[in-house]
Amino acid sequence: MIRRQRPSLPKIATMALVALGLGFGLAGCATTSEPVEPPPPPVMQTLPPSFPPQDLVGSYGLAAYHKPEDKERTEAAAVNQCNQPYVITMGPTGGVMMHLADQPTPTELRVKGAPGGKNFIGPADDPPGSSLDREVVQFDGRVLILRFMDAEVHGRYGSMVYVRCPPEGVKKPKPAAKPKPAAKPAAAKPAAAPRPVQPPIQRQ
Repeated sequence: MIRRQRPSLPKIATMALVALGLGFGLAGCATTSEPVEPPPPPVMQTLPPSFPPQDLVGSYGLAAYHKPEDKERTEAAAVNQCNQPYVITMGPTGGVMMHLADQPTPTELRVKGAPGGKNFIGPADDPPGSSLDREVVQFDGRVLILRFMDAEVHGRYGSMVYVRCPPEGVKKPKPAAKPKPAAKPAAAKPAAAPRPVQPPIQRQ
């Protein structure tokens, strides 16, 4: 009869340590393989805007550009759209009536200030800089430039340029004409030579 040798205590301890080591190794692989999600961006504090919403009320010619170098050309194109103006009015609760992206009807939006002197236009319940907002890139009372915060929407529409239309009956301002070069002064004519004076005739 063959007797099987029982493993000694040192061997049992060694095998147990190896099993624990494999367990910790597998657990470590499981924890490191999971992707680490980045923390969400901090929510910007809502501040009073740099201008009151009623300053936006009016009729505008509307155009858009994708490249910054096309900005001036787009402003000129927006002026030509005043025959079919985009109209911004006051909302019933103090906002402005404008269209959200891909929406056929206007919605009351809020002008929201943010740290750093930034301004946004979007739904009142969303903090400044939310996906449905548009950042006010420029507003000087006449030209309003808005940039969509949603990257996909901005890629489709570009930066929106609103140029305030002149009042009815007032012609569009023409670009200033270039000054004409000053005329060269006429060359001075040479002085005529003096005529010889005839001496008096002497009578004898």
